[in-house]
Amino acid sequence: MSAETAIKKVTEIPAGEVARVREWIDTEEYREKNFARQGLVINPAHGCQPLGAQLAAYGFEETLPFVHGSQGCASYYRSTFNRHFREPAPAVSDAMTEDGAVFGGQNNLHEGLENAFALYKPKMMAVFTSCMPEVIGDDLTSFIRNAKLKELIPQDFPVPYANTPSFNGTHIHGYDAMLKSILEYLSEGTKVEGKCSGKLNLIPGFDANTGNYREYKRMLEAFDAPYTILADISETFDSPLDGTYRPYPGGTPLAEAAEVLNAKAIVSVQKYATANTVKWLGEASDKPMEVMPMPMGIAKTDAFLLKVSELTGKPVPESLKKERGRAVDAMTDAHQYLHGKKFAVFGDPDYLLGIVSFLLEMGAKPYHVLCSRATKKFEKDMKALLETSPYGKGCNVWVNRDLWHMRSLLVTDPVDAMIGDTHGKFAARDAKIPLIRIGFPIIDRVNLHRIPVIGYLGAINMLTSIANKFLDIVDETCEDRFFEMMR
Repeated sequence: MSAETAIKKVTEIPAGEVARVREWIDTEEYREKNFARQGLVINPAHGCQPLGAQLAAYGFEETLPFVHGSQGCASYYRSTFNRHFREPAPAVSDAMTEDGAVFGGQNNLHEGLENAFALYKPKMMAVFTSCMPEVIGDDLTSFIRNAKLKELIPQDFPVPYANTPSFNGTHIHGYDAMLKSILEYLSEGTKVEGKCSGKLNLIPGFDANTGNYREYKRMLEAFDAPYTILADISETFDSPLDGTYRPYPGGTPLAEAAEVLNAKAIVSVQKYATANTVKWLGEASDKPMEVMPMPMGIAKTDAFLLKVSELTGKPVPESLKKERGRAVDAMTDAHQYLHGKKFAVFGDPDYLLGIVSFLLEMGAKPYHVLCSRATKKFEKDMKALLETSPYGKGCNVWVNRDLWHMRSLLVTDPVDAMIGDTHGKFAARDAKIPLIRIGFPIIDRVNLHRIPVIGYLGAINMLTSIANKFLDIVDETCEDRFFEMMR
């Protein structure tokens, strides 16, 4: 590059200063300053509300997610799902711009609803908001009512909607808001006193692991009892490639979702990601409503299956009892590879409770547990879980912290490995430890969303991933004289 075309930097930073700061950010002094910050978030371990709402919408039959907001926001949600699942994530937006910010977004919404209904022919459109319409106070109730009065969409066409401001809450709160809205909308007027569909309704919550949905189905089918998965994305993001493009594969049939209040019983396995939905169901339904932890590890899978047995009146199948024995055997065979190891874990509240439970069963120490948006209730629940095991002694729970905080923890109070989604790879690399990828989003590895981490099979899968990662590191780093066939 010639002197004439050289780019002049606004600020010249001497190489020595760069080296000094690089060394300083690994110190206790910097960690103290890092944890003192209040007005800045660096690499948060969560997504925004509309992203969660969009996943909920994908869980229902021929449903088109509809973003009331800007085109750029809609692209972020879609691209995140594209990258995680490596599948199409069809959704539309009414593309609000400066005009909408000044005059309101009703015209955008009306034109968008009319065009989307005509072009894509969905059975339902689930509308949710991004920041802009929330800031200016758009009234979705009147906007959608007016669209039907103008006959832009049919009067009986289902358009559930949820307010999901990006500047508040996380993806699990948006998921909860959209799920509640969809179930409330579809079930209006369907409740019949004394009626029972005979079905167990299962709510998996915000879970971007399609393998988990299939594992839930497999376990429930082993009971030979009728069930409905509410917000089922197993086919939506894992449908066969056979040469035919289907814009709406899979999803819970709308007619089945509409019967939720007449179910034999309802079980949610993510209490933090379905809090408002569960509250509404508890008030609207007179059927048994159970809220349980995700069935991760042996104890929590035991509890889940025993509850299903109780609610269906059927014994736990022998096939699942044999699976339990195989999982316990696998954990016994490989316990030495995890026993005593220290882990840093981050992610969604419900996933964290499941992963930590599994680690404690393996005699591992979930030493740093970080949730970037959590309540005191979660902190209390996590500390209570840690206290159930001697391996939880001395472990730390960090709530409302981000992954830059996690980096400070890793370099000043080290662990053997980190468990979480792709966003943790930067901190793990700086700390020179492996990242075991469990959670959402995972965008730098393939097919992990197809491998279940719930149930007895999920326990084996987590054990296999973690133990083999440590064994890979031993083989890659040991001296030649210790390069053994048997590990």
